[in-house]
Amino acid sequence: MAWLSNPIAFTRGPVTFITTIIYLAIIVALIVVQTGVPSPPDTPTPIHGINLTEAWLDLQLLSGSHHPYNSHRNDAVHDWLLSRVESILKENHALSSTNSSSAYIFEDNLSNLTFSSERIPRAAGISVYFEGTNIIVYIPGTEDDKKQWWLAPNGKPSARNAVLVNAHYDSVSTGFGATDDGVGVVCVLQLARYFTTSGNQPKNGVVLLLNNGEEDFLNGANVFGQHPMSKLVSTFLNLEGAGAGGRAALFRSTDDAVTKAYAHSKYPFGSSTTADGFNRGLIRSQTDYVVFNGKLGYRGLDVAFIGPRARYHTDQDDSRHTGKGSLWHMLSTAVATTRALTAASLTTNLDPGHTPGSAALWFDVFGRAFAVLQAHTFFALAVALLVAGPIILFLTLVLLYRFDKFYFFSGSRAYHMADGDDNILLYGWRGFFRFPLILLVACATPIALALLLSKENQYIAHSSEWAVWSMMISSFVFVAWFLCRTADFARPSSLTRAYGLSWMWAGWWALLVAATVFEEHFHLIGTYFVLIYTASVFFATWFAYLELFSLPKKSTYCRGKVGEEHFSSRSRSTSRLRQDTPVSAPEDGGDEPEEDDDENEPTERSSLLRSRGRSTFKGYRPEEAEATPSIKTKEETSDHHHEEQEWSKSQWTWLWLLQMLLLIPINLIVVGQIGFLTTEGLHQTGQDGSSTFLVYIMIAASTILLCSPLVPILHRFTWQVPVFLLFVLIGTLIYNLTAFPFSPGNRVKLFFLQQVDLDAGNNSVSLQGVPGFVRQAIASIPSAAGQELQCNATGPGYNLERCSWSGLPPNVAKPNSATPLEKQYKSWLNFNVTRLNDSEENKARFVLYGRNTRACKLVFDSPISAFQVNGQAPRDKRFLPVPEAGSNEVRLWSRTWDRAWTVDVSWLNPEEDGPPKKSNETLTGKVICLWSDVNQVGLIPAFDEAKHFLPNWVAITKAEDGLVEGYKRFSF
Repeated sequence: MAWLSNPIAFTRGPVTFITTIIYLAIIVALIVVQTGVPSPPDTPTPIHGINLTEAWLDLQLLSGSHHPYNSHRNDAVHDWLLSRVESILKENHALSSTNSSSAYIFEDNLSNLTFSSERIPRAAGISVYFEGTNIIVYIPGTEDDKKQWWLAPNGKPSARNAVLVNAHYDSVSTGFGATDDGVGVVCVLQLARYFTTSGNQPKNGVVLLLNNGEEDFLNGANVFGQHPMSKLVSTFLNLEGAGAGGRAALFRSTDDAVTKAYAHSKYPFGSSTTADGFNRGLIRSQTDYVVFNGKLGYRGLDVAFIGPRARYHTDQDDSRHTGKGSLWHMLSTAVATTRALTAASLTTNLDPGHTPGSAALWFDVFGRAFAVLQAHTFFALAVALLVAGPIILFLTLVLLYRFDKFYFFSGSRAYHMADGDDNILLYGWRGFFRFPLILLVACATPIALALLLSKENQYIAHSSEWAVWSMMISSFVFVAWFLCRTADFARPSSLTRAYGLSWMWAGWWALLVAATVFEEHFHLIGTYFVLIYTASVFFATWFAYLELFSLPKKSTYCRGKVGEEHFSSRSRSTSRLRQDTPVSAPEDGGDEPEEDDDENEPTERSSLLRSRGRSTFKGYRPEEAEATPSIKTKEETSDHHHEEQEWSKSQWTWLWLLQMLLLIPINLIVVGQIGFLTTEGLHQTGQDGSSTFLVYIMIAASTILLCSPLVPILHRFTWQVPVFLLFVLIGTLIYNLTAFPFSPGNRVKLFFLQQVDLDAGNNSVSLQGVPGFVRQAIASIPSAAGQELQCNATGPGYNLERCSWSGLPPNVAKPNSATPLEKQYKSWLNFNVTRLNDSEENKARFVLYGRNTRACKLVFDSPISAFQVNGQAPRDKRFLPVPEAGSNEVRLWSRTWDRAWTVDVSWLNPEEDGPPKKSNETLTGKVICLWSDVNQVGLIPAFDEAKHFLPNWVAITKAEDGLVEGYKRFSF
């Protein structure tokens, strides 16, 4: 093949081969990192003080059953964890005594807290009273206060320099909690072993928190703020699970200093783009991070598993679906990050709402390297590029103009000859509008496919996200290639790359302006890729302009072109004269007679320089002929297409490779990592009520960013790769439009809730999920057969469907087996309510009691303005008990079973045209108690039935804090 003589020539062979290899290598590497986990080490003790085998056994024991806060198994897990902590400290001879202090264990069975949260700004919210059962381990550092200051009333440490590592040990009622948050819990246990091992004592103290009640409103983290150890903490590392396996990603951080501590991880993973998405509610869940940073004011990091979300909060969140690789990834990260945090001096002002340091943006590179950049550095670099980039390119164009090599926009040049003006066509405009037109059509293709999928099979990404990616990429590349080849066939131009990169630079310059504004005013830290992309486009564009210096001067080229035409006309005249004058053969049979040099017609053997030297005209000197392009053989011009402008024969087309290496690999790594990471986090959120179109348009946008650098060079691609992608497009399109969107490995979650009217004896079972599939799933449940389903729209944006039917009665309150359940319902919950006399407010006192539960709540039809639980601790000013707009719910959580609550509530009834005032209007609502334990078959038969009979592509998860809600109405 001809291109083998120049393997980096700008011809179809090298361009197709090199570009394809680079794309495949980087994309495959990114997919491997995204879908795989680092292999766990063979040795059980890969780090001094860490036992991986022990951690894995602990995880298996911890995740052997459901252990939500409102279950008896939760108490057993609490006791087991307490004994494990004590045994670890004893093995390391680090358990504190009255005379020595190596480590301290706090079993917090005293703290309680009243706090609230608004569901929607300026709307009635939820209030909570919670009694904690947290386990806290304090390992003093070498520079910590040696006094036991926490024993003194209102005692305070001399400095706040400890590092908090947090994980919650409760699970949801429908999951085993292996990654949510069993892996985090066993990591905390191993950190207790690590920092109490000889030689590993930290510089600053470590506070290890095993909190209880995260799943039900982040209760455990909130109540930690009432413990003395909370006064010692400066920074934190939160270990969490928002998925069920894979790699643990850093997806939130308060500032650059703590983020740099995470950079010590052996296998860093994550992008600050996920922080923007998570903070704006694209994923409908929260972690303890918002408590530690938002309410307690700590600086820190949120590290969590982010997928697969189909197993999150289901019975597949177990050790079998997690694996040692995931455990090792989080454990190695936790050790490295905590060790770095304890060695740093990060003590600062820790008032709530105050975030010291600079906001950070970060990303990993193939899961091995980690980049951290301060937000203000991003701003400075962006402004510098926005200003310097156009100036440098403008000066380069000025130099091209001064050197008479500015072929851009050059249509023709006229030369005055003796017999009239001679117009030399340069075709410099050719290809100028090609890139935006082709890009517009190519971009419209994946966007149209995104719309098509969201209408015809909107949940296919749930199980087949890689088929969607393949369809999007193949559609863009094939359409762009077809248009590029068509345009190049009709109007070939050597300026295609330069014009295309110029358009890219203009577009990305505008995007960088927007990204800089968003970062400065809206604190969007995930836009770092815009800066990197714009910088690479700038350098590629600049080299495209520098490449034009290799061209001849326009004046020289045009004079040479005029000379060729003048010489050609003389040659044609001479040829006609020869044809009219016969030539006699030599008599001696020797050589042909010599002719005058001026009359010799050039042949393939003629010297080109000799011909040029004999072809002179007014204004053209032979000494300038060296700068005139010469006619080259096919081998000499293997990197130049003869259809393109003739003046481009001497162009340094090998610079395409440098431009490609500047533009494509860097952006593939950065944008590809963001695209694949966000796909993993979002592609299964449609079942939660999130927009599926957002997933598809995000994949389409990522495809455009990944593949648009190809457009300036696609006209040099051979047909084999695009045609192969056409077949991929056809196959994946048919599959994505027709395939069933769920599978046993990627099940759709249906949200279970059973509600029982304890007065009337009626019970209703409901499943909530994606419309259509809910009814299809319920059809397989025997107790629902023959019943008319009551279905209504629900969820965010009312894009989910809840269907209910009269189900099997629950058996959760330890009833008397001799009495029918329907007759025992009234005894499951008892309450009375009385109005209290008060001249200023409406007040009422509720006294309520639930059997075999420690979770109840009061739900009001109109919001209350205040409440008081008998026995609650003094108010903490950092925690607002009731939002300004009032509360519609008061949730009550007790550390003991069969608790009787006494709750005083106050309310004001506002008039339409005036301020709130006292009123004697009736207060109505419900008293509800919750049951969540499904470890024993038969406690909630409707749940057992659904779990047994639902199709294998369906998973059950909780819809509310309780699986069963028993309620009674009140009105007074």
